[in-house]
Amino acid sequence: MENESHHRPEPVYTDSPEYPPFSGQRFPINAKTLSIFFGLFAATVFTTWLVGGPWFSFGLILILATHEFGHYWACRVNNVNATLPNFIPLPPIPFFLNIGTMGAFIMIKEPTPNRRTLMEIGASGPIAGFIVAVPILLIGLLNSHITLEQNVDPMTSIRLGDSLIFLGMVKVTLGINPFSIEETVMLHPLAFAGWLGMFFTALNLLPMGQLDGGHVIYSLFNSKHAYVARLSFLALLLLGFHWAGWWVWAALVFLLGLKHPPVLNELEPLEPRHRFIGYLSIVIFILTFVPVPFGLIQ
Repeated sequence: MENESHHRPEPVYTDSPEYPPFSGQRFPINAKTLSIFFGLFAATVFTTWLVGGPWFSFGLILILATHEFGHYWACRVNNVNATLPNFIPLPPIPFFLNIGTMGAFIMIKEPTPNRRTLMEIGASGPIAGFIVAVPILLIGLLNSHITLEQNVDPMTSIRLGDSLIFLGMVKVTLGINPFSIEETVMLHPLAFAGWLGMFFTALNLLPMGQLDGGHVIYSLFNSKHAYVARLSFLALLLLGFHWAGWWVWAALVFLLGLKHPPVLNELEPLEPRHRFIGYLSIVIFILTFVPVPFGLIQ
């Protein structure tokens, strides 16, 4: 996901695709910023390796890095000022789901010029991360094994929820009925990394506020995005009765704002390719969303 500055000029409502050029200082790529980037990256590699081993660390870091550099690449292509990705290491915490990281993010340092650019920036990360997560999950599942014990991940000792794509890949790779209560999959660490990568993709694609999904919905539907955001927020509140983590996520989004800030040029229409990647992002969200991500062992 990415965060945007709250200091924005007033939006320009004009038929012209031209917009005021950014006149502030560009994010510098120098020894200081590179040392911060590589320091956080190395720390996150260490903490993810510590909690899950080398395969888990490799898979999860690769997915997160691809996601955030997808955003960064889109910003550079569209000449939008943004920071390098910032990784967030998380040392093991007792009695807590330990995955070694709280994710990664970039910060956009200027207003987005138009809905085309917003779509490219918002959708590039989830699509890129999803493309990498698919083979990681596939390879991980091929190295997982089937057991008659409860469906728990050996790294976390909790029950993992199922997304549509996870159910389908389990069926294709292992040949078992994904809904079977007798057979279950003991995930290889690489498969767990792929599962988390899919889960993080769905989190970022929730169509609210300044999440990636909020960018996509705002680009596609403009003024109607507020209704989608409110309905999605209500859905999270209801899902919170099945997994309390949704209440935490809903509270964070609410504090940051459900409403998406305007772009500088609201009237420039999307091209067909932008609509395609927008609808592709919605499909990816449907495939990766897990209504109840984690559950306790019975």
